[in-house]
Amino acid sequence: MARPRRARRFAQVRDDLGCNLSEDELLAALSAPDAHVANTAFSGLELSDVAANGTVFENVVFRGCTFERANLSNCTFTDVLFSGCRFVRCDMGRSWLNRVDLRSCSAPGLSFLKGRLSGVSLADSQLAYADFSEAAVDQLVASETKLSEASFHATRLRHLALDGCDLSRATFFRTSLSGVDLSTCDVSGLRVSSDLRELRGAVIDSDQAVELIGLLGIQIKEEDWA
Repeated sequence: MARPRRARRFAQVRDDLGCNLSEDELLAALSAPDAHVANTAFSGLELSDVAANGTVFENVVFRGCTFERANLSNCTFTDVLFSGCRFVRCDMGRSWLNRVDLRSCSAPGLSFLKGRLSGVSLADSQLAYADFSEAAVDQLVASETKLSEASFHATRLRHLALDGCDLSRATFFRTSLSGVDLSTCDVSGLRVSSDLRELRGAVIDSDQAVELIGLLGIQIKEEDWA
């Protein structure tokens, strides 16, 4: 297996960005319709049972923050970095993620349902059971990230790059993987249509071919050596 490449970054935000907004000011902004949170960083923030109400986040860094039962749907995230953050039962459905990076984050089951992702990087993160169904995705780069049992049902994918990711038992019904290099990923138990049409044009290695041909009910006979 090829050595993982260095994770690509999209968020155009400084790593040393300081905090220019208090937690109380942030909570007040989230409670207002169509609020704008910009040019600030948060460290160790713990947000539970909050609803963002279509907030625009621009040039923002979240370091080691926890979001629990946070409704971040219908929001806009532009040049936003999440580093070492935890998401527990959170929703980003119908949101626009534009130049957003998630590094070393834990976000099992995070929903991007019907969202728009343009220039998103996932690195060394846990996104098992994540829901990308019916999302429009243009430039999604994932490296060393767990996407097992994630759902990509009827997802419009353009420029998807995967490196060393766990896609075991992930669902790709009605989502084309043409041109996507899966050769460094775990594709065991991948869920696609019975005719494997989602896999047409995908790049796989020989070991994966043996794994995926089993989806057609074909068995490969092993040679008997005397």
